[in-house]
Amino acid sequence: MTVYPAIDLKDGNCVRLYKGDMEAATVFSDNPAAQAREFVDTGCPWLHLVDLNGAFAGEPVNAAAVDAILAAVDVPVQLGGGIRDIATMERWLDAGISRLILGTLSVKNPSLVKEACKLFPGKVAVGIDAKGGMVAVEGWAEASELEVTELALKFEDAGVAAIIHTDIDRDGTLTGVNAEASSDLAKAVSIPVIASGGVKDIEDIHRVAAAGNLEGVVTGRAIYDGRLDLKEALKVAKGGA
Repeated sequence: MTVYPAIDLKDGNCVRLYKGDMEAATVFSDNPAAQAREFVDTGCPWLHLVDLNGAFAGEPVNAAAVDAILAAVDVPVQLGGGIRDIATMERWLDAGISRLILGTLSVKNPSLVKEACKLFPGKVAVGIDAKGGMVAVEGWAEASELEVTELALKFEDAGVAAIIHTDIDRDGTLTGVNAEASSDLAKAVSIPVIASGGVKDIEDIHRVAAAGNLEGVVTGRAIYDGRLDLKEALKVAKGGA
């Protein structure tokens, strides 16, 4: 299992939102590259980045911060937010991003996601952001009429590298990860599923590990608040006590 520390970028800063609300952002660092380096030095094998402004704008906004992070670390990085066309995907992959997270695109243009999977094998993940079991898009600002599993099954044979399943109602709330919902999704598809949203402490890492069928977990606020010891989380992820 992989622990993915989250670096959410807003206006060039490292922030965390509360339930996806851009107006409820807490700034944790004005130097995202230094924060990324700290995570890598702690032993994190991957980083999870989100261009929050980009998710709303529909195009990259925090490119300078992302490029600075890529220059500062030597581990694979996955990135979501504002990636809506092939040209943007190519730009990020050329810059050094290891995995693209496509969210809104997976709902509004699934055929383009499937095309991207063929063009960039192993480099495309689908971000499924859920609110009450339904998929949300456009930076979580807009609800769709798609159920989570229904959307995931559309990509069952497309070559998607992973699904990042986020429970919006829990994201940034420190109320506990919805490991059950993510595990249920993992049972419904053959694509590896990563749980995200609401991680509050080491018990959540144990719960994700205990599910037995989840590829990893994304955590942000719990690390920044000091409620989750990252070294301890990494030990659990590797099968330690």
